[in-house]
Amino acid sequence: MLELVFLGTSASAPSIQRGLPSQVLLYQDERFLVDCGEGTQRQILRSGLGFRRMNRMLLTHGHLDHILGLGGLISTFARWEAVDKFEIYGGQRSLDRVHDLLFGVVLRGARPPVAIELIDAKPGILLDSDEFEVRVFGVRHRGAGSVGYRFSEKSRRPFLPEQANALGVPAGPVRRDLVNGKSVTLPDGRIIRPDEVLGPDRPGLAIAITGDTGQVENLVEAVQGVDVLVTEATYLSRDREMARRFGHITADEAGWLAREAGVRMLVLTHLSQRYRIRDILAEVEAYFEPVVAARDFDRFTVTREKITLTNQQLQVDTELSPEVWGDGEFPHTLGDDG
Repeated sequence: MLELVFLGTSASAPSIQRGLPSQVLLYQDERFLVDCGEGTQRQILRSGLGFRRMNRMLLTHGHLDHILGLGGLISTFARWEAVDKFEIYGGQRSLDRVHDLLFGVVLRGARPPVAIELIDAKPGILLDSDEFEVRVFGVRHRGAGSVGYRFSEKSRRPFLPEQANALGVPAGPVRRDLVNGKSVTLPDGRIIRPDEVLGPDRPGLAIAITGDTGQVENLVEAVQGVDVLVTEATYLSRDREMARRFGHITADEAGWLAREAGVRMLVLTHLSQRYRIRDILAEVEAYFEPVVAARDFDRFTVTREKITLTNQQLQVDTELSPEVWGDGEFPHTLGDDG
């Protein structure tokens, strides 16, 4: 099972309903905070996630609406002693800006209250374990060094208990060895091979987060076949020229990417106040469904059987058919990110 919690879903500037970009990916005991817009630490508290094990920050890029929350978050971590080390991953250009923010403005020569490690996230495998991996892919946004992240369970062969029972394989360590690919010898001398009790290889679940992007053609392979694709929909197609100027895509392009990549579900974020949500969804749905316009505190739970959306703040619990709000017209403020 994979889970994704949205802490902020607005583009460039916050609104009454939406905070600045941030989301948390959860897998077993692992937590990955992706981007950290202004106010993220308050959103973490409101979400009920808390700060424990929130010690890995993955930045998609270094624009201010994606990093300004880091100063307050680091300060809170130190005061509450929630973590003893904080790892920040991102492209080198993003890390340079984070270094200036944390060490030049927030700390100003003082000793960091917690150990802070800045790690260059280059395309390829970033983090790897027996069951899970995080992969980095390049993204074309304004300036160099923008990246996206793909979180994937590793494929595995399911254990077939009926087969094991028929062969007289006892429960316990013997079955664990078979799951791990080792042949075992039973008390009666028979040798049981893994192929006799394991089913065909089954791909793991996957979620991809592109961050802000100005192109989609180069992302098809990187996000191919994921269960949930999270990407921006900052502009409608009628404003394509403006989107290009600021290095963003339009809603119809997000739909095109989801269709070409064969994803299971598309979730839109980095949403501009200038548009009605229903207009954004209508443009995407001409290319791809199902699609959801994420709201702050939406929590997506992804299993093989279904994708479920819950939002305690809005008392929503639904499977693939979330409500959306934000039909009003709002003035648009261009921030660091356009």
